[in-house]
Amino acid sequence: MMQIDRLIQIIFLLLSHENITAKQLAAELGVSTRTIYRDIHILSAAGIPILSQKGYRGGVSLLEGFSLDKTYFTQAEQSNIVQALQILKSSNYPDTEKTLNKVAGLFSHNLQSEWLEIDFSYWGSPEKERNNITALERAVINKYVITFTYYNSELTVTEQTAEPLKLVFKSHAWYLIAYSRRRKEIRTYKMSRMRELVITSELFDRELPADFSLNPAYKEEYDIPVFKLHFSEKIAYKVYDEFQEKYTQRPPAKAGGLMRPKGHR
Repeated sequence: MMQIDRLIQIIFLLLSHENITAKQLAAELGVSTRTIYRDIHILSAAGIPILSQKGYRGGVSLLEGFSLDKTYFTQAEQSNIVQALQILKSSNYPDTEKTLNKVAGLFSHNLQSEWLEIDFSYWGSPEKERNNITALERAVINKYVITFTYYNSELTVTEQTAEPLKLVFKSHAWYLIAYSRRRKEIRTYKMSRMRELVITSELFDRELPADFSLNPAYKEEYDIPVFKLHFSEKIAYKVYDEFQEKYTQRPPAKAGGLMRPKGHR
């Protein structure tokens, strides 16, 4: 990291923390504490009001009230930007933590007291998923062909060669939209079912069609069955979790206290 980049990083870190030690700054930026002290001296000489306090709970901080120019955004717009970054961070998208800290520092936004916390990850969400997102982002942007092993919903294992076109986060999970050279059509792959991902050096030219939609287009000639399901009230909470209220109906008590979702395709 060049010194000018590190100096900017230090300013953002100081903006997003009321107080931080030189040791913490050194660990965050991957340099020695001696380098941090030298950088703080340079920033102070440049007119940045940095305060230093020794002893218990000591550290460095900015003069209260100091912030960078952010008048272009209203307070509501600042909050919306921070919350959008929090949502992106919660979806396991890589490297959003530093961006969030920078923007929060720019807006003097205290993340510690934030009223909103969003967590889309499942318990034990693997680090490998974040690594795959980073690799697939590079493949999509640079148009590299990829290979991977895929486990479909029937637990069939296939070796795939594909042209990655877009990453999508939908219904608590990441998906890859790609052209399958095996099926010779655009397919949607759930990222958690992808294994042994390899980004090749082969390039492709294909673009995602403008009219592509993740939602399946049901044709009128399809005879789609309508189901009526009956559930005990003991698991009513699951019914409300999975079905919209307009699809549910509570039958009379004499019917045995069952909940019945209406016809649902």
